[in-house]
Amino acid sequence: MQAMKTSPRISVVIPLHNEESSLPELLRRVRGVLHPLAGGPHQIVLVDDGSTDRTWEITEREARSDPRVLAVGLSRNFGHQAALTAGLDHATGDAVVVMDGDLQDPPEAIPEFVARSLEGYDVVYAQRVRRKEPWWLRLCYFVFYRAMAKLSDINMPLDAGDFGLMSRRVVDQLNAMREHHRYLRGLRSWVGFRQIGIPVERAARHSGKSQYGMIGLLKLASDAVFAFSAIPIRAASLLGAAAAVLAVVSSIYALWIGIFFHRVVPGWASLVLLVAFLSGMLLLFMGIIGEYVARIYEEVKARPLYLVARTACAGHETTAKPEGSDAAVREALQQKAG
Repeated sequence: MQAMKTSPRISVVIPLHNEESSLPELLRRVRGVLHPLAGGPHQIVLVDDGSTDRTWEITEREARSDPRVLAVGLSRNFGHQAALTAGLDHATGDAVVVMDGDLQDPPEAIPEFVARSLEGYDVVYAQRVRRKEPWWLRLCYFVFYRAMAKLSDINMPLDAGDFGLMSRRVVDQLNAMREHHRYLRGLRSWVGFRQIGIPVERAARHSGKSQYGMIGLLKLASDAVFAFSAIPIRAASLLGAAAAVLAVVSSIYALWIGIFFHRVVPGWASLVLLVAFLSGMLLLFMGIIGEYVARIYEEVKARPLYLVARTACAGHETTAKPEGSDAAVREALQQKAG
């Protein structure tokens, strides 16, 4: 399948976790953007990631009343990246737009994504500018994206989040990769094809409290580093080699002054500090190696990335298979698409 040359049918994938306050406004704006776009009927895939408020109730009601909406309810909270994966599995459009449900990703950018895709780009991603988060969080994002670009084995665009459009062939490739510790914006870069970024102002959260706390952000950052860089584990080898060279040089020096000058090398306190430092580094890099091993262990278990408890769309409801799109729902959506 080649890059899109005609107006594509768009699927908009939106993961949700306790977003009852912003969901009505989110759907109003997304529908307003999709309605004038050619190539419909378009699709909105709402993935409820184990919400504890009225998010599923609202999502299900919207799916019942609007044939463009598909509601997917996961059995528990599997995390943002797993919910995105569930949405991509259920999306049936020629192109898929991924965005967050808190309206920090403005739906009004979607027509520009589509316009650039018609120029032959398989991936059109948003490069976030003028973020509205606190200064310390903006600084963390700034440092992380630039550090990741240096550490990664592939070309990682700066300040690019999940918000963006992907062609069907890119989505199919992402759906074929079932690794558990997922960093979808990294996988999106890894698959290649023609990609371009456009500046999009990062809006403030519409309402409610962010469900992505500092621990969640750190976990996502670690998944990115360990999934797309071997530099941490190589650093352990380099430090070990440097320590070995230092030990050999120190030994030669100690023997030299002992044999020819009959003196003992001073500096036992320095020696103790050096041993303590190297021991700390050894434990640190054992932990880093353990992170890689733990990820291998997760892959070997081969558990599904998520479990679907229920799905809903106009005129159809079913309990889906543990992972991926329920066959009956997918067939019904494809028939509606024409």
